Amino acid sequence: MVNVLVLDDDFFVGQIHARYVDEVPGFTALEPVRDLRTARNVIAENDVDLLLVDYVLPEGTGAELIRETDIDAIVLSAVTDPQVVRSSLRAGAMTYIVKPFAAEVLQSFLRRYARFLRYWEREKVGQADLERQLRNLHDAAAVGGTGASPAGSSTTTRILAALEEASGPMTALEVAEAVGASRATAQRHLAKLAEARTITVSLQYGNTGRPEHLYATK
Repeated sequence: MVNVLVLDDDFFVGQIHARYVDEVPGFTALEPVRDLRTARNVIAENDVDLLLVDYVLPEGTGAELIRETDIDAIVLSAVTDPQVVRSSLRAGAMTYIVKPFAAEVLQSFLRRYARFLRYWEREKVGQADLERQLRNLHDAAAVGGTGASPAGSSTTTRILAALEEASGPMTALEVAEAVGASRATAQRHLAKLAEARTITVSLQYGNTGRPEHLYATK
């Protein structure tokens, strides 16, 4: 489970963003905080894996907190000044999301981030694979993006969530049953996700000798 701390001086906005987080499988939001001092106390007393911070705060900026911690972070801000955005990225923010935004914008990034975390479980990195992981992390079309990409539909989003929650690879029939879609529909979305290298595909041979495709997130 990825523990997420939301820092926003607007109580209601912080609650909304925390709810967005809780809706993504594998993520849980701690009680949102409204100032840097409280955020520092929470970080000192809890295991925080990811920060969602506003840029403008009463006593400073979210970028200050990012600089002083060794925690992955995302800046959520209404400020669109290019220099502020660049400053946030220089401070160490993984991305910058302009408020207001739809839930799917943040949730899509969180799902990509979840796969990005799994990459670091290996013993060593490879250049080509690392570049692909970094590209997928920031590619909204990779998971749950908006627009015409295969991952932009709710069916594809549900399929990815089912694969991420599964204890192992799933067949197209298992995926279809998990998301409430027909096998043909599930296979169509799975094929597009596999083509985009968002998921992996392997073969399993059954008693009939006919191979069956198994699908899993990376």
